[in-house]
Amino acid sequence: MGLEAALAALRAAGEETRLRLLVLLAEGDLTVSDLTDILGQSQPRISRHLKLMVEAGLITRHREGSWAFFRLAQHQDGAPLAQWLVEGLAADDVVLQADRERLAAVRAARTEVAQAYFAKHAGEWDRIRSLHVSEAQVAQAIHDSLGPERVRAVLDLGTGTGQMLRLLAPQADRLLGLDVNASMLSVARAQLAAEGLHRIELRQGDLYALPVDRESFDLVIVHQVLHYLDDPLRALREAAHALSVGGRLLVVDFAPHDLEFLREEQAHRRLGFADPQMRQWLKDAGLSVQNTLSLPPPQHDKPQLTVTLWLAQKPAAV
Repeated sequence: MGLEAALAALRAAGEETRLRLLVLLAEGDLTVSDLTDILGQSQPRISRHLKLMVEAGLITRHREGSWAFFRLAQHQDGAPLAQWLVEGLAADDVVLQADRERLAAVRAARTEVAQAYFAKHAGEWDRIRSLHVSEAQVAQAIHDSLGPERVRAVLDLGTGTGQMLRLLAPQADRLLGLDVNASMLSVARAQLAAEGLHRIELRQGDLYALPVDRESFDLVIVHQVLHYLDDPLRALREAAHALSVGGRLLVVDFAPHDLEFLREEQAHRRLGFADPQMRQWLKDAGLSVQNTLSLPPPQHDKPQLTVTLWLAQKPAAV
């Protein structure tokens, strides 16, 4: 960053509210609505502060449908300065601590909404996936991507009804499914037991703090989960920690779309993911992308969804 740009960035950050915003955005993606709730300031004022810091390269803005997400710059020229400013602020500052507490409350409210949705629709989960290509086509694409090799240990994050566990049971020695929602796990347990798949483990757990040993799985799957999460990159980094060296991470999710009702009615936090964004996140998580596959919807004359598979691998430490 040149001298002139650095001075502009410092001027953009040189105000109390903007410094507070930088600290909050270092915690992950937030909307203007989130930030107004946390800081108790008007939306126009928050938007003005954010605009100045985006222009200065301190934060980034990403639009999805009618929502815009902001976060601390990570790969832009202003990223080192933004990180330096955040790290230089006292962690025990009373104002910043209060902001973090309100951020935790906002995230807890989001989690409650998502869990309430899962609890209400647990029995319908497979039916809701009717907006894209058939599950059989997705399953075949997953098999083709992973290959027929035997897998020692599989971890399925956000397992839901255990669909991925059923799919991979024939070629895995150990399978563990994690989900934060107890109702979903109850449905999964009932379905897996009915199919005689008793050796599959199910556990309640937070995707941001996995209750598993580091480097203990050869394959981690994140199937149709990231679009519900507040901070997808954080979840991917945690998933990468669970991978053994040479292990693979398979992400299955939607390409960008504009079906707002999925956000409004079904608790989707993100309206799909662009390939460059996902590749960057996987790289940030310390993984190397091996393959990407897109499955377009069967009918192009009505709103539907494209399913994308990203397969990445954990390289050996250099």
